[in-house]
Amino acid sequence: MRSPETPNEGISLSALRSQFSVNGEEGPKYGFDGSRYHYGDGTSVASQNSSQILTGYDTLDVGPNYDFYANTNALGRVRRSRPSLFQLHSNIEDSCPPPLYEETNTGRAPGDSSEDDVEEPQSEPTRFGWVKGVMIRCMLNIWGVILYLRLPWITAQAGIGLTWVIILLSSCITGITGLSTSAIATNGRVKGGGTYFLISRSLGPELGGSIGLIFAFANAVAVAMHTVGFAETVQALMQESGASIVDPINDIRIIGVITVTCLLAISLAGMEWEAKAQVLFFIVILVSFANYIVGTIIPATPQKQAKGFFSYQADIFAENFVPNWRGPEGNFFGMFSIFFPSATGILAGANISGDLKDPTVAIPRGTLMAIFWTTLSYLIIAATIGACLVRDASGIMNDTLAMSSADSCQGLACQYGWDFTDCITNRTCTYGLSNQYQSMSLVSGFAPLITAGIFGATLSSALACLVSAPKVFQCLCKDNLYPVIGFFGKGNGKNDEPIRGYVLAYIIAVCFVLIAELNTIAPIISNFFLCSYALINFSCFHASITNSPGWRPSFRFYSKWMSLLGAVVSVIIMFLLTWWAALIAIGIVIFLLGYVLYKRPSVNWGSSVQAGSYNMALSYCVSLNQVDDHIKNYRPQCLVLTGPPSCRPALVDFVGTFTKNLSLMICGNVVTVSPSPATLDTASSNSHVTWLNKRQIKSFYHGVVANDLRTGVKMLLQGAGLGRIRPNVLLTGFKRDWRKDKPSCIDNYIGILHDAFDLQYGVCVLRMREGLDVFRQAQTHVNPGFEASPESGVNTCVPPPQPSTVFQSQQGKKTIDVYWLFDDGGLTLLLPYLLTRKKRWARCKVRVFVGGDIQRKEEQRKEVMDLISKFRLGFHDVEVLPDINARPQPEQRFEDLIGPYRINTAQKDGHVTAEQLNQDCPWMVSDEEIETNKPKTLRQIRLNEVLQDYSRDAAIIFVTMPVGRRGQCPSALYMAWLETLSRDLRPPVLLVRGNQENVLTFYCQ
Repeated sequence: MRSPETPNEGISLSALRSQFSVNGEEGPKYGFDGSRYHYGDGTSVASQNSSQILTGYDTLDVGPNYDFYANTNALGRVRRSRPSLFQLHSNIEDSCPPPLYEETNTGRAPGDSSEDDVEEPQSEPTRFGWVKGVMIRCMLNIWGVILYLRLPWITAQAGIGLTWVIILLSSCITGITGLSTSAIATNGRVKGGGTYFLISRSLGPELGGSIGLIFAFANAVAVAMHTVGFAETVQALMQESGASIVDPINDIRIIGVITVTCLLAISLAGMEWEAKAQVLFFIVILVSFANYIVGTIIPATPQKQAKGFFSYQADIFAENFVPNWRGPEGNFFGMFSIFFPSATGILAGANISGDLKDPTVAIPRGTLMAIFWTTLSYLIIAATIGACLVRDASGIMNDTLAMSSADSCQGLACQYGWDFTDCITNRTCTYGLSNQYQSMSLVSGFAPLITAGIFGATLSSALACLVSAPKVFQCLCKDNLYPVIGFFGKGNGKNDEPIRGYVLAYIIAVCFVLIAELNTIAPIISNFFLCSYALINFSCFHASITNSPGWRPSFRFYSKWMSLLGAVVSVIIMFLLTWWAALIAIGIVIFLLGYVLYKRPSVNWGSSVQAGSYNMALSYCVSLNQVDDHIKNYRPQCLVLTGPPSCRPALVDFVGTFTKNLSLMICGNVVTVSPSPATLDTASSNSHVTWLNKRQIKSFYHGVVANDLRTGVKMLLQGAGLGRIRPNVLLTGFKRDWRKDKPSCIDNYIGILHDAFDLQYGVCVLRMREGLDVFRQAQTHVNPGFEASPESGVNTCVPPPQPSTVFQSQQGKKTIDVYWLFDDGGLTLLLPYLLTRKKRWARCKVRVFVGGDIQRKEEQRKEVMDLISKFRLGFHDVEVLPDINARPQPEQRFEDLIGPYRINTAQKDGHVTAEQLNQDCPWMVSDEEIETNKPKTLRQIRLNEVLQDYSRDAAIIFVTMPVGRRGQCPSALYMAWLETLSRDLRPPVLLVRGNQENVLTFYCQ
């Protein structure tokens, strides 16, 4: 043999230059010169990622490239794709494959492209890093009014020690959620949609959609909550100075609406302006913190001492370290429920994931750093204010300690020259940690800066929620999980800003601001956020526990069990906060979940629920192998030779009727041409499964490519199924056109039945008077099935979208006639029993016909009746047919059927032996074979007469199918038997033959 001249197995790649080049109107855009793929700009694939460098020889193969895995185009250049397996594997001389690299998004033919068509680079949208985009945003959303107005009071109630416990416990929960969020966010590229995107792509659209809707609504209402908090503070300042617009309630409404309108204007100006406003608020809050710390160090003035402030004192710290519960909420869980909402807000950065430069880096780093710094600030403020401010003070300058009352003085202030005994005894103290919410203003160096901090905290939280709600809602709208809302999915500008979503969130916020009474709705909103935390933690746990190969987060510092703990604790906290609000939140989630489950949106995000379903199915399939089959658990698991299922809807509907929710059904399709990408796509097209799903048929689909029909069916018979979940019954349609078809096609058809018997399958053949196929003439290479020649290649199925069949209608009070002529193990009885369990067939009466002797007719009827009753099938009508073995009426029709396949005189007188003739033409029938099988032939003719007499008006007829011996019954003769037995009958006829193994039993074990 001569060795190849080139190192790539003798194939000259330069010969493919013309095949792998695409020319536009102004010259080549990209092409192949034997060693490189060139682009219009002069660059080449080889220069960017050379196959020759990577592999050491000249080849069509290419090295790894980002473009091959990306779903989007890089701006300013043509996207490339790797060569297909067909291009690498097929014979170049026999095929002309498509260009190796092609534009996948343009929708034009490759030859129509040119240099002018390359997408021009657009201005890059505003993107934020982890500090400005996530950390600052999360810190602003976590810091809120509770920090300024409630944390000192909680410290007075619970003491510094338990307050730290409350802070750390809350931070642990949010920290676990932050770790889970980081793991999910680093398991692939994150797009816009924030919390909804993370949950929906992990747990699927059902839970993701419900959480996305209520989370967006909760953020919109939270805008009103924070705005009302700001408006109440402004109104209180106005009231102190004696100013008023109308009255207190309407003043809050007016200020609130104006504030929300200003926040909307900032949001509409773009994310860049919104980020600048957030940075400004962040600076204001930091200044207020610095002002507070400085105030704790400055020596206390007499005015501040009268209100309980004495700077840092060890005695005050020790006194305030232990709890001092007061009032109905004076307990640990009461304080925890008040503080915990201040620890939320950790998802503010994740909610604008579409506006981050690198979400997989920014979300973990920014969220966890925000949790760390805010937790540290809470701990510091609780410790410092508890170390310099007593719990009770009168604020009266004259309450100094007199020498005469030194012995009766109560409280820690006595040590510092102040006597607050009267207000402590009468519980009328108006100052101190336990009595004044504005303690931080008292301690600070300049009180107005604390007020500015409160403004910054409320407005920044309101602005963050006003941005988060439309961003999350926009992603939800684009996924089309719910009706009507798709209008709000449209984006504008380079940042794809959801302008319509902003307006909707503004309207919702204004409506709740006008109510000006949010004490009822506030707990529900808190529970909505906790629902999100619970599902994020559960998403991380579920994705980890399923062991899916696709779960590969680059963030490794998480634990699936800690995520599960976080999910459980989040649900518990929901009920600790407000049990009725928790029930409402969970009820809304369940309602929205049920809606998505009912609608079944056509989305596939590779969720962990799919991975879990696979794991469960695989586990159950493997566990079935540990237990042997038992007759009591026998189910007819059907391999149905439908071809494309939409071509034989009646066959699909019939089998689907008795297998639905009971047993396995596989629709088999054989494509009879040489393998190629096109034929493989035809055989494995998802359109077949989609058609079955729309028809509500619970069936699998299995397509194979083979050189001929019989070979393909053998592949299905031996390869379909998994473990013990594999077919045991072959169900096919009757070949109506066998007399017009090639004799070899008849032999293939009968050979398929023989192959099924050889593999211990039960066999069923369905015949309908009007036929089974729904098709029209067209040129194709796809095998149409049994009602046309598989070798002809001229028929293809183009059915109506969902044609109706007789098996979809109510059958009424007709009869199901069962001719149990031979005992095949009970399959002939089991199938009609399963049919009667369905609603459409439940009113039909089953009649069982058996052969017998006229002398023992009643005795045989009783015997069969006793046997059927032991099977508990509920069949009560049994009839013995004593004349079933009588000689049929003389007729010529059978001779006409078999005549074209008889061995003629010329063939007999020739030199061809019978063995050679049988081998070359197995369908031919000799006189000896006709004479040998004459009793069976007469029996089929007689049975057809009986069917005509007894079952003319039945809904369906079940008949035991005759078996022709391989090698003794030619295929044409066997085909003539099936034709004769089932011809001229109005009802559908199912010829049934079990594999002679019991499928019915009357024993308990």
